[in-house]
Amino acid sequence: MLSVRAIKRGLVSATLLMMSGVVSAASDGVISVASQHDVNQTAERMLSILEQKGMTVFNQVKHSDGAEKVGIELRDTQLIIFGNPKVGSPLMKCQQLIALDLPQKALIWQDKAGKVWISYNDPQYLAKRHQVAGCDPVFGKIAGALAGISKAAAN
Repeated sequence: MLSVRAIKRGLVSATLLMMSGVVSAASDGVISVASQHDVNQTAERMLSILEQKGMTVFNQVKHSDGAEKVGIELRDTQLIIFGNPKVGSPLMKCQQLIALDLPQKALIWQDKAGKVWISYNDPQYLAKRHQVAGCDPVFGKIAGALAGISKAAAN
């Protein structure tokens, strides 16, 4: 049976998500933020923000361009791979297998209705997936950073 405290926490979380107006339900472990810009503008904004924050951008993959080269039509889809060893390395020290999901990735994509989204792995999902123990403050910091970067790029 759920405690009153757990129910209140759940209600507060749900209320904050609804009030933000930018988070959408998606695949398990994925957070999606609606963008007010097209895919290219959103990607440029994200790259600029990552650079300002001192992050390393490892690569930008334009999946839709690659698909076009082989005769496949794909809605505009770009993946930005980025990270910061000061943050990722402590996580790998806690559980080395989390390196499978690092560096971080942000998928900027257009859905069937023409809406543009920024999607990324929920850090709490990664903690659970890799059974990471003892790094809760790091995951909290990452969650806040990803949310802030995505929101800034989207608005």
